[in-house]
Amino acid sequence: MKKLFSAIFSIIVLGCFAAAQAQEPQAEMLAAFSQKPLQQNVLWVGTFQMVWNEFQDNIVKGPIKFKNQKSELADILNKQEFSKAMLSEDSYYTAYGKTDLELKKQIEDAIMQKFNEKSELLDKINWTDPNRAYLLYAMLVKNFEFPARFDVLKKENFGKDNEPVAYFGIDKKSKAHLYKNVRVLFYNNPWDYAVALNSDKDEVILYRTNSRKNFSELYSVLNKKSQKYKGNKNFIAGDQLKVPYMSIKTDVSYDALCGKLIENTDKLYIDKALQTVQFNMNNTGVKLKSEAVMNIMTMSMPLTVNAKGRNFFFNKTFVLFMKEKDKQMPYFALRVKDMSVYKYQGEIK
Repeated sequence: MKKLFSAIFSIIVLGCFAAAQAQEPQAEMLAAFSQKPLQQNVLWVGTFQMVWNEFQDNIVKGPIKFKNQKSELADILNKQEFSKAMLSEDSYYTAYGKTDLELKKQIEDAIMQKFNEKSELLDKINWTDPNRAYLLYAMLVKNFEFPARFDVLKKENFGKDNEPVAYFGIDKKSKAHLYKNVRVLFYNNPWDYAVALNSDKDEVILYRTNSRKNFSELYSVLNKKSQKYKGNKNFIAGDQLKVPYMSIKTDVSYDALCGKLIENTDKLYIDKALQTVQFNMNNTGVKLKSEAVMNIMTMSMPLTVNAKGRNFFFNKTFVLFMKEKDKQMPYFALRVKDMSVYKYQGEIK
């Protein structure tokens, strides 16, 4: 009997171990630009901050605080580090109002007309709940191409990953016209460098670093290094660039913000706080789509709280920012540690 129990126990343990081994790393999506990350692979996009701003400015009309509870994340969001003023009007849509089917149709018609897109979040809202109060919504869409198509480079490993991934960029055989795609921000040594990939209006900033600071701190360091750098900021003959093809499609529910009575309101609380992101980057350009929604309810009963050529190779841990050229603040950021999280899936349809 003991031998049988031991054998069964061994099978269970080995099965659990195999399942844990098979589980791929996931990207952590942050609600706020300066929120402290807990994981290695991290991303942020400004849509949730946009809906928070609408709730703060137009409904609560002040900082959002929870009754008898402190929230570090809410305090960060209340600072409004990012706003829709940091985007061109053709790239985003926001709406807020009473939670009813008329608002749902208004949003669906608007995003179809403006972006030819459908929502993945609106059907997750209960539009007929008797305790419904307000809904806040945002969508961000960015589709842009590089001035010239980068060369496709050979596959190789990323960092310590075992599976080779696809890369694009510029090597010693590339034509000189591709140099205009790249602006060097700084090159301090073979482990510390950054470039910007150009488009007509937007740019993709790539920063090679192992730092695990939050995005706000990383972006500040990057800007200081760029301002301090006195070397050649042109991409020149002998320089090389290597960037992985990347895709990610994920969503998150910010449960830590939900189910808490909001101070200075008529028994309002956040019922749902949802965000999605789709990101795709290849040798031709970038596609990005993100939605965010907050559903606000009226509380009817107590709730439970819930020196030679420089090699700009991004084949090890790096950080990516995306911003409009004439704006100071990025609208998208991610940190790449494991490429399995961002494995390229082809064009976003």
